[in-house]
Amino acid sequence: MVKIKKAIFFDRDGTLIKNHTIKNNVPIAIRNLKDFRLINNSFLTLKKLSKRFLIIVITNQPDVSRGKNSKKNVIQINNKLKKKLPLIDIITSFSANNKNFMRKPNPGMIYLAKKKYKINLRLSYVVGDTCKDILAGKRVSCKTILINKSYNKNSYCNPDYKISNLKQILNIVKF
Repeated sequence: MVKIKKAIFFDRDGTLIKNHTIKNNVPIAIRNLKDFRLINNSFLTLKKLSKRFLIIVITNQPDVSRGKNSKKNVIQINNKLKKKLPLIDIITSFSANNKNFMRKPNPGMIYLAKKKYKINLRLSYVVGDTCKDILAGKRVSCKTILINKSYNKNSYCNPDYKISNLKQILNIVKF
């Protein structure tokens, strides 16, 4: 019997890692390891979820193509995240072009993971702090969870669930 694989796709900055700063009510990703801080309850929540789900991070990192950060810094941050949390993969888009299929809200990173790990997307979730995360999930029929933040209170997307902290995911997902 083939085991059905399901995943939870997490955004990185603002979802698992605390944003460095917020400028004009827009979150800004951290740009180096010294600013690395995990969101509260991320390890324990993901550890529990990893017993039933593949845990994959999908992250836009357009500051690389904009010349505001280096690919080396992003990879160092991703590697530290892999050491701290039970992740099977981190898929990164370095594009700043919203038409790029790999950049959220487009679903390219999710489709890449689906193919690589043979994931049933209808049994999977996307968790994030922006509408780009939610729209990417909706485009592939995943259930979506938006983490409420000051910068997304007037969000135009329609997530399946809204939560105020990561631990609340455990009340939503089907084990």
